[in-house]
Amino acid sequence: MGKIYENQTITQGTLLEAGMYGVEYFECTIERCNLFEQQLNNCIFSNCTFKDCDLSMCKLNNTQMNDIRFENCKLMGVDFSRCPGFLFEVNFIDCILDFCSFEKLKMANTSFRKCSMKGVDLVGTQLQNSLFHQVNLEEAIFTNTNLKEANLSTAYNFTISPTQNNIKKAVFSENNLSGLLHEFGISIV
Repeated sequence: MGKIYENQTITQGTLLEAGMYGVEYFECTIERCNLFEQQLNNCIFSNCTFKDCDLSMCKLNNTQMNDIRFENCKLMGVDFSRCPGFLFEVNFIDCILDFCSFEKLKMANTSFRKCSMKGVDLVGTQLQNSLFHQVNLEEAIFTNTNLKEANLSTAYNFTISPTQNNIKKAVFSENNLSGLLHEFGISIV
């Protein structure tokens, strides 16, 4: 492993100085960093917060994300499925997650608040007890997704097949039921 940072505020200059391969960050705040298309391979992020960062199209091959909070970040096209599943825990507030992949990840109890998740790949993802608060799920891909007891009451623009996904005890509002009935050709007026 490379350098280790603990209990620090990391800015663009610090990140570039440390390099982006094999670095460990524990209980750090990473602020205002432009990591567009960067390689963050074989890193460890544990109990960290990313604020106002652009991580769009960055590579996370074998990068651990343990209890990570993203606030007001742009993460378009990030393939989180490349992260090891062991201890994988992330939460998002006011983030752009369009075209990200969370395929087959175990993400129970994940919180997505006021996020854009257009075209997100959630195939085989374990999202039981997760919260989708004011989330745009336009063209998000739900197949074999576990949404048991998830709260999608304020989510919108989604199409979720009740026959191809586990939605047992999930919470929806009357306003977004059409996203569940699309495959049946049923219209709600």
